[in-house]
Amino acid sequence: MVLSGVNLSFEENTIYGLLGRNGAGKSTLLNIVNNRTFPTKGQVFYRQKIVADKTILHTDFFLTGDQDLYHKNMKVMEIFKWTKEFYGDFDDELSQQLLKKFKLNPKQKFSALSTGYRSITKLIVALCVPCKFIFLDEPVLGLDATHRDLFYKELIQTYSERPRTFVISTHLIEEITGLLEKIIIINHGNVLLNTSSEDLLKRAKIIRGAEDKVKEFCQTLSIIGKESLGNYVSYYTLDPLPDVPVPDEIDIDSCDLQKLFILLTTEEAEQI
Repeated sequence: MVLSGVNLSFEENTIYGLLGRNGAGKSTLLNIVNNRTFPTKGQVFYRQKIVADKTILHTDFFLTGDQDLYHKNMKVMEIFKWTKEFYGDFDDELSQQLLKKFKLNPKQKFSALSTGYRSITKLIVALCVPCKFIFLDEPVLGLDATHRDLFYKELIQTYSERPRTFVISTHLIEEITGLLEKIIIINHGNVLLNTSSEDLLKRAKIIRGAEDKVKEFCQTLSIIGKESLGNYVSYYTLDPLPDVPVPDEIDIDSCDLQKLFILLTTEEAEQI
């Protein structure tokens, strides 16, 4: 996917959700930031230095995704050892705790692991490296619900003990909403939205009721989506609600992040 006019800053000690449909440009962005793909135009800066010109990524940035970069004969414990040598440090104590919690045998060859346990191995590495910026591209691929929940808890725990920046690209929006402090939505290679999670969810509203009543109440609002069932409609907006009494015939609720994401990125969503 070609990225166009992307201008982003990642703050230190913040958990980001990087959201977008398949092919939106999420993986391309993460690969460019981590010097695995080189842009034809534009540059990535880190502390006033051009990332592509400096040897800083191996100590401060870490990216894990669906690519298996380890030799097929490497054992899990050898991956940990190699990572420690490369990055200069590694949280051995935490890695041992996570091996037990996820029931992962450190003597197992990486190539012999299931997709889920390969993901778990890479996630343990991501939580134990000393890097200031951790980029996770579809991190829970192949994990069952129990292991996904365990990973989210461990991420929050290690983040509270040693704050750093996590940028999480995932399609499991409902599961990670509670983790996120900032949200970036990419669509067709463009940044559609970049804001705090709290602010976005506070703004996102659903106005429900009879169509004539809802239409009248929402006449000054920008509507990002509409659903209808007979004469009963639901309007979705990010605008501040009008400073007028809400009619008894109208209900106003909060809109969850996943629904909001669908409305903002689905071309077929009804706009009015």
